Amino acid sequence: MPVAKPLLLIVDDDPLICETLSFAFSARFDVLTSPTRPQAIALLQQLRQAPALALVDLGLPPVPHRPDEGFALIGDLLSHAPGIRIIVLSGQSDEENARHARTLGAVEFVSKPCDPGKLAALFDQALNFATPSETMLPDGLLGDSPPMQRLKLQLAQYADLSFPVLIEGESGTGKDIVASAHLHHQTRRRDAPFLALNCAAISPTLLEPTLFGYARGAFTGAVNAKAGYFEDADGGTLFLDEIGELPLELQPKLLRVLENGEFQRVGETQTRRSQARILAATNRDLRQEVRLGRFRADLYHRLSVFTVAVPPVRDTGEDRCLLLDHFRQRYAKQTGVAPFRLTPEAEAAWLAYGFPGNVRELRNIVIRLTARHAGEAITLAQLSDEFDVTDFPIGEPTPASGLALTDLEQIRALARKHLEDGGEINLDTTLALWERGYIEAAIELSGGRMSQAARRLGINRTTLYNRMESWHRR
Repeated sequence: MPVAKPLLLIVDDDPLICETLSFAFSARFDVLTSPTRPQAIALLQQLRQAPALALVDLGLPPVPHRPDEGFALIGDLLSHAPGIRIIVLSGQSDEENARHARTLGAVEFVSKPCDPGKLAALFDQALNFATPSETMLPDGLLGDSPPMQRLKLQLAQYADLSFPVLIEGESGTGKDIVASAHLHHQTRRRDAPFLALNCAAISPTLLEPTLFGYARGAFTGAVNAKAGYFEDADGGTLFLDEIGELPLELQPKLLRVLENGEFQRVGETQTRRSQARILAATNRDLRQEVRLGRFRADLYHRLSVFTVAVPPVRDTGEDRCLLLDHFRQRYAKQTGVAPFRLTPEAEAAWLAYGFPGNVRELRNIVIRLTARHAGEAITLAQLSDEFDVTDFPIGEPTPASGLALTDLEQIRALARKHLEDGGEINLDTTLALWERGYIEAAIELSGGRMSQAARRLGINRTTLYNRMESWHRR
């Protein structure tokens, strides 16, 4: 029986590049192509198995010469398929964009025009260093910092309880490992099923039958009845990742299962029961989502009977050196090379860096250093090339302006003068111009760094992209 080829996703709006690279790699990979970010996500949601590799052009439409869509797609791909290996293409050899792409989770950055031979070597390297099922953290959580000690204590307290646990944390911190390794495999449920469903990785229309199952003939293509995740995980654990992506119309049905264990397959009236324990994870602030009407308050309170926070790497002090040693030894052994080491100056820089991409970024840096400098002493200059040094630390205040536009009196005075001088205005147009002005100013001050611009504006990066996309619909 022939061995299935790895799946490669190419996202580029240039059809010639897609066609050329598809031809070059079709012998080794099953190649899928997409010209835009939305189409790439829709394609992912239809796949039964996530791609092993993705090749992403930063300059995607609607603004082909800016990296906004490409940066957003990196996050989207990792949300849908955490094990995917992403290599970024760009028409501009921009080291700052390269660093930021790697911070977001890309394993490498390649300037156009790209040599297929070089890409093939990078693909081999990415596949050799890891598999899609690889975990980012060891089974035992590394670290003795106060945040890690607090997390370990909470996990020990909650592990064997039957109540839901909400796992909060930034992207790349290893929330999935906390769920599987610590809230399932180290409990009395360890011999029962552990099923994980990424709520962002599946089309909203398929989420309900996936979770609850369906009857024969319930919809087109339902030729046989099928159990859902709740039935298959009965007696074990069901982990719902990216729970903030769960559609509002499906949330009451999840709430019902949490309250009394009851649900119905799609197309059936028969009530079924499940005793699966529910774990959920999110990198969103669900309390804010509740305030904005995007997440039900009753479901939030039911999911967060117990809550654990997986700390970002920047808060774990010298624990990042333990992670460095873990991954350094792991990948050196995996590839049969001698581990690299850091000079004292480089080690000090490692301890000082905030790792905005968290464990995922740290791991990818170790992979690249192992591939390029096996057995060598890494200098400060070599290590600094890997760091995304222009990002603001989370929560750093931005300089205040002379005009306090959070002061209602000043805003009212400014509006009054505008109305007195200009006569009639269109309020929607005026507000849209102010919004666009602030967004473009933030992007300019941030040097095109969208995560940094979003922090200046007090919104998340996804909201920033959505606001910008709305300009093209007006």
